[in-house]
Amino acid sequence: MISAPASGQGKTSVTAAIARHHTRLGQRVRVFKTGPDFLDPMLLERASGHPVFQLDLFMGGVDHCRGLLAEAAHGADLVLVEGVMGLYDGDPSSADLARTFGLPVLAVIDAGAMAQTFGALAHGLATYQPGLTFAGVVANRVGSPGHARMVGEALPPHLPLVAALGRDTALSMPERHLGLVQAMELPDVDARLDRWADAWAQAVVPAFEAPEVVFDAAPAEAVERLLDGVTVAIARDTALSFVYPANVRCLEAMGARIAWFSPLHDTALPPCDAVWLPGGYPELHAPALSAARGMAGALRAHDAAGKPLLAECGGLLYLLDTLVGTDGTRHTMAGVLPGEAVMQRRLAAIGLQAVDLPEGRVRGHTFHYSTLTTPLEPLARATSPSGRGTAEAVYRRGRLTASYVHTYFPSNPGAVAAWFR
Repeated sequence: MISAPASGQGKTSVTAAIARHHTRLGQRVRVFKTGPDFLDPMLLERASGHPVFQLDLFMGGVDHCRGLLAEAAHGADLVLVEGVMGLYDGDPSSADLARTFGLPVLAVIDAGAMAQTFGALAHGLATYQPGLTFAGVVANRVGSPGHARMVGEALPPHLPLVAALGRDTALSMPERHLGLVQAMELPDVDARLDRWADAWAQAVVPAFEAPEVVFDAAPAEAVERLLDGVTVAIARDTALSFVYPANVRCLEAMGARIAWFSPLHDTALPPCDAVWLPGGYPELHAPALSAARGMAGALRAHDAAGKPLLAECGGLLYLLDTLVGTDGTRHTMAGVLPGEAVMQRRLAAIGLQAVDLPEGRVRGHTFHYSTLTTPLEPLARATSPSGRGTAEAVYRRGRLTASYVHTYFPSNPGAVAAWFR
């Protein structure tokens, strides 16, 4: 597990660098992301060449996560798990995941503004809670070879310095309000990843090897083929792209056929029985979505025909009458759902969510910068496992289900199947 004392230390770049480095050596690399996240996995998938699945003890549960790890380990030479936030932040935390599955931790610490304190911080990170094994420490953004030696000498004997990466703005990735810019939007993403891999190859201690871990196989997850003969059309472009690979796999395991389409570029839906509009960045593409009247009409016709339609977060915004930007500009959306959303400059909601619906309980998370006004009454409201934070509404009209919640389909495949059939 690649973790850190906080966000912004360089976990994603180090994970991507290691993945690309070993992939270039001809090894089979599988990468996971701790917790709910869509943007980091896009980059890590590009670095490793394989889909990046989430490991979340709340959304998926222990057996589901164990099964994913065992499957990956069976066909890979190296398995990497990028943590989320700081090692001990959140409930469940990255530390909880590492402890549950015996994952050795590689700590990434931004050393740019410290010297001997680097050792104290690393020691505290390694000893704050029992039951964790540490593989070593990566000093990120060091200023010079002398600085690298200084932070390395500050480490206690049981925490080896695995690599010291220099400060280099060329090794960064652009970000926006929800996190990293999507990998598909960066024309030079592979060149960037190769530079990261080069930097890792030059910095890593030659003798370092990732410790071996044995993952016990989990009980096979029995999934009924509840969607045999059902074609689900899923939006995928730079406007709407927040899709968990596990969700697609879940639909396919239940027998669904997947058809991909682009709300930005297609004028009609592909032949389908149901539609899923996932989250994304509709606010960044609002003028183009507003101009795509053919797709808006196709979605209205799909809904009017009583066909299943699931809209999550950004997909929900796209279905509304109006989306208002942070500058006050009003954009006409698809007009399937009454109401409008207004983009905010500050985070409006974040956190894990559980929702009890007539079909059963599903789990997921919320993360958005907009507020919604609609005359529709919620079918249900989510709850947070912490008992704090946002309780997102779930709206239903006919066969349309819409919410800010990004649902993790494996949390209840049967309930999800009921939305699409």
